[in-house]
Amino acid sequence: MKVIASKCVGCGRCQPYCSARAINFHEGISKISQDLCFECGTCLRSEICPVDALKEADDVFDFPRSVRKFFSDPTTNHKETNMPGRGTEEVKTNDVTNRFRKGELGIGLEVGRPTVGTKISELEKITMALAKEGFNTFEEKNPVSGLMEDTKTGKLKDKVLGERVLSAIVEFTIKESELKKCLEVIATISKEIDTVFTMDLITNYDEGMKIRVKEELEKSNFSSRPNAKINIGIGRLNDEEA
Repeated sequence: MKVIASKCVGCGRCQPYCSARAINFHEGISKISQDLCFECGTCLRSEICPVDALKEADDVFDFPRSVRKFFSDPTTNHKETNMPGRGTEEVKTNDVTNRFRKGELGIGLEVGRPTVGTKISELEKITMALAKEGFNTFEEKNPVSGLMEDTKTGKLKDKVLGERVLSAIVEFTIKESELKKCLEVIATISKEIDTVFTMDLITNYDEGMKIRVKEELEKSNFSSRPNAKINIGIGRLNDEEA
C-alpha cells in the first residue's frame, strides 16, 4: 500500500485500521512503512480515507511481494491453489472428501494472527523441523506448500523468506501411531519461533463418538482449551461414491 502525498490531508483516519501498525505521521501526512505492511487491503475498504489518498503499491502483485497480499487479504485467491484464505478447503468436509482416513491424522499449525503476523522465515523453521523428523507429507493444496523449494526437507524458496503475512497454516498428514513423536516436535518448535500459533487436529470418530487420540493429547500436555473450535464433519456421499 502507499499514500498519495499530494492528496493526503493528514487526518489520520486510516491509522487505527492498520493491523500492522504500518501507518504513521511523517511531516504532517500519513506514511506507510513498506517493511511492516501486510498488503491486507483493510485501509482501502469501507471508504476509510475521505480524500482517496490510499492505493495499492505498483509492485503489490509482483513476486515475492505478492505473497503478502495472497496470505493477508481475504478477497484474493492464491495463485498456487486458486483458493482464498490461508489453507485448504474447510476440514469439516472430511467425512465426504476422505482427505484423512482411519489411522491417519491431519495436523494444522495456524501461524500468526492479526496485529501479530509472522515472517515467512518463521514458517520455514516449522516446516524444516517437521521434515527433519520425517513429517513431510505436506498438504499439496496448501499455499505454504506452494512456496516450498523442497518438500522432503521443508525448505522454502529463498526469495520469500523476508516477506511478512498476517497468518498462514502449515498442513500435513501423519499416521495415528506417530502422534506422540509429532507432538514432541511441535512442543520443541513452539520455543524456537518468534510468533504465535495454534494447533488443529483432524481425526475420525470411532463408534460411540469417541476420539481415541484425545488421551494421547492429554498425556503430552496438549489438552484442548474450553474455547477451542471443534468442527464436526457431517455429510453424505453421492450415489456414485457410496
